[in-house]
Amino acid sequence: MRSLHYFICTWFAMSIFIGSRSFSQEVDQLSLKNYRPVSIYKTPQTEIKRAKYPVIDMHSHDYLKSDAEVDAWVKTMDDAGIEKTMILSYSTGATFDSVIARYARYKNRFEVWCGFDYTGLDKPGWPKQALEELERCYKKGARGVGELGDKGLGELYSRPKPGYGLHIDDPRMTPLLEKCAQLHLPVSVHVAEDEWMYRPADSTNDGLMNAATWHVDLSVKGKLYHDQLISTLENAVKNNPRTTFIACHLANCCSDLEVLGRLFDKYPNLYADIAARYGEIAPIPRFVHAFLEKYQDRIVYGTDMGNNIEMYRSTFRILETGDEHFYDGRFNYHWPLYGLNLTDSTLRKIYGENARKIMSRH
Repeated sequence: MRSLHYFICTWFAMSIFIGSRSFSQEVDQLSLKNYRPVSIYKTPQTEIKRAKYPVIDMHSHDYLKSDAEVDAWVKTMDDAGIEKTMILSYSTGATFDSVIARYARYKNRFEVWCGFDYTGLDKPGWPKQALEELERCYKKGARGVGELGDKGLGELYSRPKPGYGLHIDDPRMTPLLEKCAQLHLPVSVHVAEDEWMYRPADSTNDGLMNAATWHVDLSVKGKLYHDQLISTLENAVKNNPRTTFIACHLANCCSDLEVLGRLFDKYPNLYADIAARYGEIAPIPRFVHAFLEKYQDRIVYGTDMGNNIEMYRSTFRILETGDEHFYDGRFNYHWPLYGLNLTDSTLRKIYGENARKIMSRH
């Protein structure tokens, strides 16, 4: 009888040990890219169907191809409380004209921004040609310029031809930026990427999943790194004080917002959008809350993440609520997110008032 009891206890202990080893092996084989945590905390979960105040989306793109898709987007905007959307086409010529035509039926709901024409950039007559095309786009309906982009090599993307080798502070850009001031066209600029994208994609990288996808290769000769690109933005803003600049994605300073804050303190013609950086700022809610409250006059709302209704609602939840420790797979990080719980005054300005102030200068 004692032998039977010993056998049963030993079998039970071995089963637990073997099961534990099997479970441990499964965890060891789990890839971070497959990690999909679900919060176990029983904290308030706020469902935001519609923005608290009317919204102007200052950073979106031409995602659509048909009139029916445009109609559907307007319906989504109505449901979400989006008053107007800026289409950053970064296009010139026939490409720009086609984008203008696509949204022409809803002129009160969309504004289309153009690019700069870099055709013949290496030829003596380029500035005159580029200025003529900028004025043509303006007369056609352009209400801003952008999104210009520079991730290190001076791409300054535009369709149909990017401005390879040009940084935003290049002297050759000055006539165009001055013309933007004359025409009251704000300039949307994307410089650099966030800090994680410059660090090795290894076990120490806090934003590994996005860093691996958007990794910046600094081995390329002549490529500027993050701080150098921020300097090009600062030079352009400083040297063109009559031109309004909007730094996309919080100038990609999410890991050190004080860098952006110092620029705000120095240059009244600089704004920043929060497009596609909700996942980067929601993990540090108290610091970001204080930053956005302090610079509430300089921040504008943006998405840059398509036009799905749940996407809009996700951004509203982050900005409006005090929800804690929740996840949102659309941001491609493994971090838990927290609501920023912004005040009504700040929400009104970020959602729409700052954008109206910028666009009223037309």
